[in-house]
Amino acid sequence: MFFSLDEIDQSWHPLFSEHSASINEILQSVGLEITPPRSEIFRAFRTPIDEVKVLILGQDPYPGVGVADGLAFSSYPGNSIPASLRNIFKEYSADLNLPTPISPDLTLWSERGVLLLNRTLTTTVGERNIHASKGWSALTEAVAKELANREVVAILWGNSARGFAPLFNNVIESVHPSPLSARNGFFGSKPFTRANSLLSSRGISPVNWQL
Repeated sequence: MFFSLDEIDQSWHPLFSEHSASINEILQSVGLEITPPRSEIFRAFRTPIDEVKVLILGQDPYPGVGVADGLAFSSYPGNSIPASLRNIFKEYSADLNLPTPISPDLTLWSERGVLLLNRTLTTTVGERNIHASKGWSALTEAVAKELANREVVAILWGNSARGFAPLFNNVIESVHPSPLSARNGFFGSKPFTRANSLLSSRGISPVNWQL
């Protein structure tokens, strides 16, 4: 269960080196029945930090068995599309005028400079947000601060993610895309075109969001 820097791109090593001890304490405390799988917990950080243009920040991984794949809101090819992601895809289609994706796999976004990160990197199988107090927040806050210093565009969905809004100069925030809240401000928020406008205004190439 011990964390190794080999699990992430070397560009993240300086930041993670400062948190290695606390990461190992968390991993020892959460047990074995966790999601995403141990091998995918740090998957988001395989994208080099210099390539990150946009941060999409969620709350915690999907709790179902075999659903969370280590990227926030994403799931494995062949799985059904989780409810929150269905709403994200509705907004995606309305905002970008693109067909609704049929796969829940968001790997393409991560390969195009979008860091798909949850505030809490694990949860117990079958339990929502049960590891919020385990210590992940110190790591994810450090990541958010580093990305804010690099003027990354932050898309913050839900109250947990929106707590990081003061860190960022380039921020887009709304309620969570969950079926419980999406109609209270998520639909119509146009996060994808707004993020690209912020990037373009600074001379940075926009993200190709097409899936």
